[in-house]
Amino acid sequence: MELKPFKSARIMNFINLVEYSNNGVISKRIIDKTTGNITLFSFDQGQRLSEHTAPFDAMVQVLEGESKVSISKTAFNLIAGDSIIMPANVPHAIYATTRFKMLLTMIKGE
Repeated sequence: MELKPFKSARIMNFINLVEYSNNGVISKRIIDKTTGNITLFSFDQGQRLSEHTAPFDAMVQVLEGESKVSISKTAFNLIAGDSIIMPANVPHAIYATTRFKMLLTMIKGE
């Protein structure tokens, strides 16, 4: 499947740009650059991104629903409107306590 880039200079409502998938996770890359990327996600309840590290600082913005984010084994409960920063090279995981949508912004460090 060919990735269709999102158009610039256009109003977007991220909540409406990604659907839910039963028992699944959907991701759509909004911006993809060598310096970082922005990805829109939807998670069905109970789905997760298992613990991993990334070479980028990353910010999660919860758009809809509720999630649990673990950073270095510390759990944080987030609801719509909440954001959290996950530092580069630190173990983190994301778990959907309800169906939820998030915007993930990853920025390459210096």
